[in-house]
Amino acid sequence: MPEQKKIGILFIEGFADWEYGLLAASAVEWFGARTVSLTPDGKPVSGISGFRLTPERSANVDDNADLHAVAVIGSEQWFGKTPPDTNDLLTAVGQRGGVVGGICAGTLALARAGLFDRASHTSNGRDWINEKQPGYPGAANYQDVPHAVADGTIVSAPGSAPGTFALAFLKALYPERSGDLAQMRTMFAKEYAEAS
Repeated sequence: MPEQKKIGILFIEGFADWEYGLLAASAVEWFGARTVSLTPDGKPVSGISGFRLTPERSANVDDNADLHAVAVIGSEQWFGKTPPDTNDLLTAVGQRGGVVGGICAGTLALARAGLFDRASHTSNGRDWINEKQPGYPGAANYQDVPHAVADGTIVSAPGSAPGTFALAFLKALYPERSGDLAQMRTMFAKEYAEAS
């Protein structure tokens, strides 16, 4: 029986509620993963909706040596005056071959950790990321597209693309599960194809 993979979902205050649901639920329901909620200091945070989230762990690198992947969820706090420093965790997961993803402003955490240095990536627009994180390593690798971008184990997406973020993230984590991923893609796409 294959090892159950653990995915850390990293939240900070003001997290975007719509950005993690498809990824977290699909990972558990379709792929048998275990999701672990993280905040930088292990304290509760509230989403844009006002919903309160009590995390299982902090983002301390020593507490998360068992993670196979980590997804950074967007929040305006990522481009605030003192954004959380999660470089150690993201770098550690990346260095051991784990998947590291960021959606919306969560991409800024990946940029600060140097994970875009050699990886194609996207965010909320080229001008947006260059304004929020000027001169970040790898800016030349930016892809101006409206969907998720995966380059090996580095996954990024604009905040408007939680569906393709979930698919790209899970494809990077479970490359052998192409049939399940194709089924998910068809199911997600059907909503938009049939919408009036």
